[in-house]
Amino acid sequence: MAGLALAIPLAIGGLTAVNAQSASESIAETAGDIDVPEQVTMLGKNDPNVRRATAVVNGQVVTGTDVDQRLALILAANDSKVAPEEEQRLRLQVLRNLIDETLQIQEAKAQEIQVERDEIEQTYARVANQNFGQDTAAMDAYLRRIGSSPASLKRQIEGELSWQRLLSRNVQPFVNVSEEEVNELMQRLQAAKGTNEFHLGEIYLSSTPQNRTQVMENARRIFQQLQTGGSFVAYARQYSEASTAAVGGDLGWIRLGQLPSELATVVREMERGQLVGPIEVPGGFSIIYMIDKRQVLMADPRDAVMSLKQISISFPQGITEPQMRQRVNEFAAGVKTIRGCGDAEQAAPRFGAEVVTNDQVRVRTLPAALQDSLLTLSIGETTPPFGSVEEGVRVLMLCGRDDPGMADGPSFDQLMNQLEDDRIGKRAQRYLRDLRRDAIIEYN
Repeated sequence: MAGLALAIPLAIGGLTAVNAQSASESIAETAGDIDVPEQVTMLGKNDPNVRRATAVVNGQVVTGTDVDQRLALILAANDSKVAPEEEQRLRLQVLRNLIDETLQIQEAKAQEIQVERDEIEQTYARVANQNFGQDTAAMDAYLRRIGSSPASLKRQIEGELSWQRLLSRNVQPFVNVSEEEVNELMQRLQAAKGTNEFHLGEIYLSSTPQNRTQVMENARRIFQQLQTGGSFVAYARQYSEASTAAVGGDLGWIRLGQLPSELATVVREMERGQLVGPIEVPGGFSIIYMIDKRQVLMADPRDAVMSLKQISISFPQGITEPQMRQRVNEFAAGVKTIRGCGDAEQAAPRFGAEVVTNDQVRVRTLPAALQDSLLTLSIGETTPPFGSVEEGVRVLMLCGRDDPGMADGPSFDQLMNQLEDDRIGKRAQRYLRDLRRDAIIEYN
């Protein structure tokens, strides 16, 4: 099921101070008609961490077990590499997500929108197959083994299906995008032809002058967790306060002019796969991930399809470092004796190597370091050796290359759908905000 996340992480950023004038302006803008003084004296202490993680939402209980089982999915996705204080923050965020989920299901039922049990079971089976390559029995056993349950995941599925149908009936029909708007966007794309655009992921957390330091420290911890292997998509779904949280923080393809100046300055210097943060932006902090970049309406060389031969050696167990270096040097020397792709199968056995051929390798599916190397090769040339003792050492030899044609850019219908989806997402945010505002929620 598209959009279903079994894992979840977080992020933010910021570094500069806020002067008194901008601080007061920020308070006024954020508070609206609420009268908030510039200097606040707290008359009591309210620490959400001392609560038990349970709530009653319009009379429906969200139990500690519900939170534990949903949290187990997150911890499993991160190999349980979460510090105790971070786990507490995760627990509170999971509770907030479960409250939203409960409100969405309740609203769907109030609107007489039914999600049948058979649909939930079918989606559960599809998730089991797509995400794990398992049948539902194996999926059930996995969830119980990690401390979660099939009921918890099925509840998440019910929430997503309920919300999708609410939006389809109450929001989507009232979103209109005119032909003039789409044509204007297409003209802007043509005018921007050849300029750089970037496929970005963002995790955004809002802050005020009062909590800026706390949010910034939290951002730094999140950034460190992402650097150690946390899933950016999962963290964005769980913690980002931007409308893109539902799609894992994916901002899509955008140009520098569409970004706040604070982000544009950073993004301009980023490389593919790079993570940067925390970055302070108006109203909060962002962590930015560079998924990809390209030139507007220009063919991308990384869409080329290549015919490659992989020439590789493996190492016996217990090989010493000097022995490995000697073997790699012999391998590199042997590769240089190969006279093009036609000679590879005959030459490789002479220095103990094996050859595997693949005629349909799209460059962009390979690691970034290999992409850059392959795109500079001529027919019959090889990449530098790469690998490890455990996986063996190999080179890739270029035997053919089909370059992509000129990019036509998105079609009229694709741009129309993009604009509609953006507006639906913004209205969905307001819809959920209204449900929260009108809800009766008691914490235990």
